[in-house]
Amino acid sequence: MYAYTDFDRQFVRARAAQFRDQLERNIAGTLSDDEFRPLRLQNGWYVQRHAPMLRVAVPYGVLSAKQLRQLAGIAREFDRGYGHFTTRQNLQYNWIPLDKSADVMDRLADVDMHGIQTSGNCIRNITSCAFAGVAPDEIVDPRPYAEVLRQWSTLHPEFAFLPRKFKIAISGATEDRAAIAWHDIGLQLKKNAAGDIGFQVLVGGGMGRTPIIGQTITDFLPWQQILVYIEAIVRVYNRYGRRDNLYKARIKILVKAEGQAFFDDVNKEFEQILALDEGGREHLIPQAELDRVAASFVVPAGVQAVPGVDIFAGVQDIAYKRWLERNVHGHRLSGYRCVTLSLKRSGIAPGDATDAQMEGAAELSERYSQGEVRVSHDQNLVLPWVRESDLPALFEAARSNGFATPNIGLLTDMIACPGGDFCALANARSIPVAAAITERFEDLDEQYDIGDIDLHISGCINSCGHHHSGHIGILGVDKDGKEWYQISLGGSDGSTLSGSSVAGRVIGPSFAADEVPDVIESVVQTYRSQRSSAAERFIDTVRRIGIDPFKAPANSVRTLTGAAQ
Repeated sequence: MYAYTDFDRQFVRARAAQFRDQLERNIAGTLSDDEFRPLRLQNGWYVQRHAPMLRVAVPYGVLSAKQLRQLAGIAREFDRGYGHFTTRQNLQYNWIPLDKSADVMDRLADVDMHGIQTSGNCIRNITSCAFAGVAPDEIVDPRPYAEVLRQWSTLHPEFAFLPRKFKIAISGATEDRAAIAWHDIGLQLKKNAAGDIGFQVLVGGGMGRTPIIGQTITDFLPWQQILVYIEAIVRVYNRYGRRDNLYKARIKILVKAEGQAFFDDVNKEFEQILALDEGGREHLIPQAELDRVAASFVVPAGVQAVPGVDIFAGVQDIAYKRWLERNVHGHRLSGYRCVTLSLKRSGIAPGDATDAQMEGAAELSERYSQGEVRVSHDQNLVLPWVRESDLPALFEAARSNGFATPNIGLLTDMIACPGGDFCALANARSIPVAAAITERFEDLDEQYDIGDIDLHISGCINSCGHHHSGHIGILGVDKDGKEWYQISLGGSDGSTLSGSSVAGRVIGPSFAADEVPDVIESVVQTYRSQRSSAAERFIDTVRRIGIDPFKAPANSVRTLTGAAQ
């Protein structure tokens, strides 16, 4: 992972000291709440429904064991003993008193972490594939490019006050595991016929009130020019993006409205930037700088390919076999595997981890994964450097820490935002609905018979739970001050299982909270009765027969439960 330089550390510590001064002036009454608000937001501090919320940046989802232990300590000492891993690969705390926030900033700075630009109308955390650098289908490792983008965009003076928040995702594999088409800018690393590295650039994607899939603005851009091209895109957006309407401020609305004219303006801006100096050299990424950053992303010392083994040979324990099938993944090095530590289990909100579990994950990473952990956009943790020979011991250790639920990709491996239990923007709660569905489908045999399903839950139209891209999506809405839920089917995030990115379609009127598990059960029963074979996946059945066969059975739940129409 990227190693902070002295400059990096001085920068983060100076930012923490600056925040402490701002906080002290706010508490003393010399800096008003209105003046303090943009300053705390730029450091990741929100004021939510019940208490302040801190969003900690985890660049492209990579954590060290030392950092994870520090996050655990902060949860224990300043919060209520847990944190929440998000779909943007960050960590959120929900109960830290604001008067302790500067102390937390110092603690984060001690381990090269911060909350800078995890909020506000700026370029947010750069996200990527949780298997970056180790995936067997990887074309180009995206981590060095993601780090260059992070350094370039952090406190970029021109892009500190954009019309709206701005999100970038980057993938370097044949399978898109970063949902790049759902981002303001999506970047796909490629190689051309000559072996040169470049980017396919997508622009204008996003969820929320108007779900839109990003469009390709250029199919192959030499990697050296990527900062220039992103700068051109964001400049055009900054110039013409709507600032008069919060719901129309995202770049997706501008791209949809302007179409080719937007593309033409971006390419014109791009050429003008390059023309500012001879050949644009001052604006390109130097090879030496990429090499400097890439030096942090090498195979750890002591890791080298070894002869692989059949990890299922002789396995009798059904629990271990299922864990191997669901939580253990391929690796580009022979003899190694990636392992997902599931954060989806009964009684705990999806993505939540206690301080003890974070410390347990840190210990597992040191024993079995070179001290490195990844956060996936599915709200799980990943160990990227596990020897195949260590899998049996890791399974037992993961099980003792509550990480071994063999449900990755199954119905209970759902995505969910914190919802109305915490978020001031939410219309409805997400966590109780997730818990009720998990309880309804707790039987693993049933989950295995149902097979792969992406279920995503958002507590409001802001779509932090990615409900639009769920094979089954659940959206909380407010009707006359009461919580209701819309169900959509057929969404996808661009992964191999899901296919090309597309927004799900709503199957009917909204449902009361206590009806949602019955509706999901009805949807699943319809799928099982309609699938062409036991091997046909849910998303494939939905695409083959459409959503109409699901509507009547699902909407009959309202009659069965006696809910109001």
